[in-house]
Amino acid sequence: MPTTVTNHEALQLVVAVHRLVRSLRQAAPARRLQPTQLLVLSELSAHGPMRIGEIAVRALCSQPTATTVVTSLESTGLVRREPDAADGRATIVVLTEVGRETILSLAHGEAELLSERMSELSSEDREHLRSAMPILRHLADPQENK
Repeated sequence: MPTTVTNHEALQLVVAVHRLVRSLRQAAPARRLQPTQLLVLSELSAHGPMRIGEIAVRALCSQPTATTVVTSLESTGLVRREPDAADGRATIVVLTEVGRETILSLAHGEAELLSERMSELSSEDREHLRSAMPILRHLADPQENK
């Protein structure tokens, strides 16, 4: 049994995960958001209001990209900027109620579709997926697991 993972094996997993996520997003009948927009909304939903710099770190993008994404989300009413109580010179980005409803709707739509797809798998394959979830969460965000 191999003890190391080859770059090819890792690439195959990356491609499979991307295809799965893309197919769920394309099939789910919900508001269309760009991947970085969705990631920013998800981070704000999970971690609360934050500065642009922190959004950039959490969304794994540059600060100018985070600023552009926040501006687009703000123009559609999904987020708003507020003065930072800790530093009057800075602003924080807050998820609006519309933004919260949007992220929940997207998540539920995608989860419902994935549930349907998973129900078509064998019970053994479903159990493999269940046991892989903590591992995938760890791979997705190794910093949170330290």
